[in-house]
Amino acid sequence: MDSLQERYLTDDQGNRIGVLLDIAAYRQLLDKLEELESLYAFDQAEDSEDEAIPLEQAIAEIEQQREGLS
Repeated sequence: MDSLQERYLTDDQGNRIGVLLDIAAYRQLLDKLEELESLYAFDQAEDSEDEAIPLEQAIAEIEQQREGLS
């Protein structure tokens, strides 16, 4: 990631209360956060004792649940 060029918002006493980021840097941070969330979800799934099922079966079960809610 490129170096951040952050600027700070301060209150009347000079305390930092916010950060201004270039929109490109902000989007990079959001992309990295999404990657981390995916990795965390993957680790959680690996650590769980739930039984793995094929993707097609999972999709079919989700669709059945959605139909039941309609």
